[in-house]
Amino acid sequence: MKKSIIISIALVVSFGMGYALNTFLSKPAGEVPVLKKATGIGGIFFKCKDPKKMRTWYAANLGLNTNAYGAVFEWRQGVDTTQKGFTQWSPFNEKTSYFEPSTKDFMINYRVANLEALIAEQKKNGVTVVDSIETVEYGKFVHIMDPEGNKIELWEPNDIEYEKLGVKMGAATTK
Repeated sequence: MKKSIIISIALVVSFGMGYALNTFLSKPAGEVPVLKKATGIGGIFFKCKDPKKMRTWYAANLGLNTNAYGAVFEWRQGVDTTQKGFTQWSPFNEKTSYFEPSTKDFMINYRVANLEALIAEQKKNGVTVVDSIETVEYGKFVHIMDPEGNKIELWEPNDIEYEKLGVKMGAATTK
């Protein structure tokens, strides 16, 4: 009886010490967690002569459910398929200044996690941050420039509020 109690205690202590050692070895003190970067495409924006005509053409020929801003693609989150995600498609007037300081005819919006931490890291890496983070009901936004002068929009989405906004506008998504 005494031997089985001693063996049980020894096993518990061994397991506890092994767990503690594993934790100590696998997570060095002061380790910074790996920062998530882009998690997907949040939108594709491009310049054109007649945005209304483009929306009509894409609706007629590719079946996009267009609205005054373009179209919204609805999909399911890979990590949790009960959660929806959205990607915006938007034709802009060719004279828009929204893409500035870029002179390119397109801009990609990337979905990101933890925008504030990501921007802080990018500033340390010398990335040009065009503006400050803007927070709206459906997420946070900021713009950066890549080395070839492409303006990039970063979006930390709030998909629940984004969907509510679409419903309020009466906009259908493209699935």
